[in-house]
Order: sequence, then structure tokens, then C-alpha cells
Amino acid sequence: MLRLLTIPISHYCEKARWALDRAGLQYREERHVQLVHRAAARRAGGGSTVPVLVTPDRVLGESEAILEWVDQRTPAENRLIPGAPEAREEAYRLCRRFDAELGPRGRRLIYVHMLAQPRDLVLRFNNQGVPRWEGVALRRGWPVAIGLLRRALDIRPGVEIEDEQSVWREFDFVAERLERSGPFLSGDQFGVADLTFAALSAPVILPANYGVPLPPPDALAPETARLVERARTHPALELFARHRGERPGITSHGC
Repeated sequence: MLRLLTIPISHYCEKARWALDRAGLQYREERHVQLVHRAAARRAGGGSTVPVLVTPDRVLGESEAILEWVDQRTPAENRLIPGAPEAREEAYRLCRRFDAELGPRGRRLIYVHMLAQPRDLVLRFNNQGVPRWEGVALRRGWPVAIGLLRRALDIRPGVEIEDEQSVWREFDFVAERLERSGPFLSGDQFGVADLTFAALSAPVILPANYGVPLPPPDALAPETARLVERARTHPALELFARHRGERPGITSHGC
């Protein structure tokens, strides 16, 4: 069976999960907490990030490469990646824009908000399905882990203001493009750019149909809840609810 190494809440990992689920491919998800994921990824044959997909003949350590591999095993009428060279290049251009801007900015923005929440609330959602020892270690080493995460993400005073502005710019860009081109970002059906945008928007919309349960807005501090509710009403953000379907392929497995 395919093995997918993830951080459960990671939106980059959600890209890979979504593609695998959409294709109906059976896989086992192996979940890890932040920082520990680096060792797990290397041990599996990837780099220092997740997702990592372990297949019978190769190891894929980038979400874009995983989506390509999955798409080659998807019926032609349901593929995410356009066949025509120009359309394919445009779709990848959009994906790489979202990967470089929306993904990191949205992640850091929600980390700033979530690290201000009670520790028990954060860990209840963060540690879903991870090996027990990892959950215990993160809980006991919480202050140290927070410091390392802040350093790794370059969290500094006021950075959340910059990140929120950037996130809204990306949302506005997508809304304007959808208004001009129709219901999808590239092509005449749901594609790789739509999936990438929808998955990477997840940190600030906390969708109910995500790969793992995410905290509802009413469980969060008022400022964070307002951020989520505002994002959910943005016209660009119907893609997740409309196209993230059931998850038939997954077997969860902490190791």
C-alpha cells in the first residue's frame, strides 16, 4: 500500500491527501508532529519536509510531484493537470504562485493565532493520529517547541498583519480571475490550480471537510474566529466545500 507521511493539519499535506482521495487510491497515512516530521521524512527517503509519498518504485517528497504521480493514475476525464502544453504551463504557474505566497503566509498567520490559544486546544487538534510518544513529547516540551516553531516560521512582532494582507490579496486575485474566466481557475473543469488554491486556503477557513477535524470558530478566541468567519464569506472560497469529497482511500496509522 502507498504510504503518505504528513503533519495532520498541514495544508500542503492536504493537497496530497485530496489528490489521492479524489483518484480513489488506497494509502496509509503516517502522521507526525512538527519538527519530528523532518526525521520521519528523511527516514522514508524524502527531504526534510512533508508530504512524502512512498510508492512501490519511488519516493516523492514534494506536493507538486505527488499530484503529478497521482494524476497519471487517474482516469483521463478526471485528471487535474491539463494535457495541452499552454494550459498545463498556466496551471502550474498558478500553483507555484499559491505555493510560494498563499501557502507560507496563510500558515504563519494561523500559527500566530493558534499559538495564542490554550495549549490543550491546540494539541487536541494538532496531534490527531500521531504516535503516542510524539504527542507526549510535544506536550512536555511545549515551550521549547514553540520557540523552535517561531524561529522556523520567522514569527516576529507584527508579521501577522503583513501575512493577513497578503492572504487577502491572493483571495482577491482568485475571485477576480474566477469572475472573468468562469467557475474554475484554468480550463473548463476542476483542476490542479483549483485544488492547490482550495487546500492552501484551509488554514484561514478551517473547512469542515478537511483531512482531519479542525477547530470550529466558536472554540477559538474572538479575534481568530472573526478572521475565519471573514475568510469563509470571501467569494473565492467556495472551491473547498464544493469539490472536497469523501475520503475512501485512507488508512490512518501512527508509527
